[in-house]
Amino acid sequence: MTTRRLHLNAFLMNTGHHEASWRLPESDPYAHTDLGHYVRLARTAERGTFDSLFLADSPQLWSNLGQRPAGSLEPLTLLTALATATEHIGLIATASTSYNSPYNLARRFASLDIVSGGRAGWNIVTTAGAEAARNFGLEHEPAHAERYSRAAEFLDVALKLWDSWEDDAVVADKAAGVWGDDHKIHPARHEGPYFSVAGALNVPRSPQGYPLLVQAGSSADGKAFAARYAEAVFTAQQTLADAQAFYADIKHRTRGAGRDPEHLKVLPGIVPVLGSTEAEARANERVLEDHIVPEHGRGRLERLLGLAPGSLELDQELPAGLPPESAVEGARSRYALVVRLARRERLTVRQLIGRLGGGRGHQTFAGTPEQVADRIGTWFGQGAADGFNIMPPVLPSGLDAFVEHVVPILRARGLFREEYGPRRTLRERYGLPRPANQYLSPVFA
Repeated sequence: MTTRRLHLNAFLMNTGHHEASWRLPESDPYAHTDLGHYVRLARTAERGTFDSLFLADSPQLWSNLGQRPAGSLEPLTLLTALATATEHIGLIATASTSYNSPYNLARRFASLDIVSGGRAGWNIVTTAGAEAARNFGLEHEPAHAERYSRAAEFLDVALKLWDSWEDDAVVADKAAGVWGDDHKIHPARHEGPYFSVAGALNVPRSPQGYPLLVQAGSSADGKAFAARYAEAVFTAQQTLADAQAFYADIKHRTRGAGRDPEHLKVLPGIVPVLGSTEAEARANERVLEDHIVPEHGRGRLERLLGLAPGSLELDQELPAGLPPESAVEGARSRYALVVRLARRERLTVRQLIGRLGGGRGHQTFAGTPEQVADRIGTWFGQGAADGFNIMPPVLPSGLDAFVEHVVPILRARGLFREEYGPRRTLRERYGLPRPANQYLSPVFA
């Protein structure tokens, strides 16, 4: 029996990851703003002893209102509510470095970490797209390289702020009338190309020191950023070979950045479509695909590829002469993945829309609980993953089914925990040390 254990994260998206999930009879099309819906999902994932749950976000209105439930609750607000409804599971939120300020965002994450008892995580994104830029007074989105340069400085400032209180800065000496020690407060005093931040954070250092740092970009810039900062990486990989190559590359880059590769966990996404038999799973998958509106999918694909509306023919393959990945200023890694998938399997646009409908480029796998467990175990055991980002196609039923039928198999095979045990913080769950305060290093002593 192996001593290495899987890490499982539940990626929660309103009625499920499949774009047609809201159309099923069992689905609540208003679930995206229902706190009770998310509390139920969080408690289900916690019953399955998941390491964490994750909420995506973007500073713009996603898609169009005709396609699927749109609009979402602000994730840090929602996770604060979920912190009071759960005890163990980690709480990860997406927040953009492109359209936030370091001081305010560092404060919000420190507050969530304190409220949750050390369970906060930050999925760091740089936010592509002109629509988001225009919401913040910009005519065009910043260039890809500039977004990552800003993100690096943003992280450096946030780390200074999270470390601006030493752990024992609060004295609470009632007899002497001394509440805290000002000598143990370290103002950021940061001046850089993008940010100027003078003072210390107005929240004490949190239980984890700072939240678990997660990153989801797979471009060259994204991988370089992950190697320097990330402690978990969410990635979309379609094949075992591609996943193995990504895993080896990001671990190598992490070592090259002077970090322990074991301190970065790689979690590919998987959309499990379950059935009691393989035929039933395939039938469930077809039901979802039959509910896709092709025109919605075509429009989304044209936007990803930077093509004019109506330029793709549903029953033809992608046109030749698409721009190379290096010329794309938006989501480069997702662009490259989709184009490779279409070319490799010679998919028509209609077929490609069906393949992307469940996971937007993440692998979709239809099978029995045993087959899903086999796929997870193979990737985990063959150098492709440290765990998985579980993306149920329909919620809550898909998460219920995974917890009830797949998790017991993973446990029986010695791949996953039976219970949470004494480890309390999200960092401890991921096998990561609590970071030392940078101001206590010999450089600052």
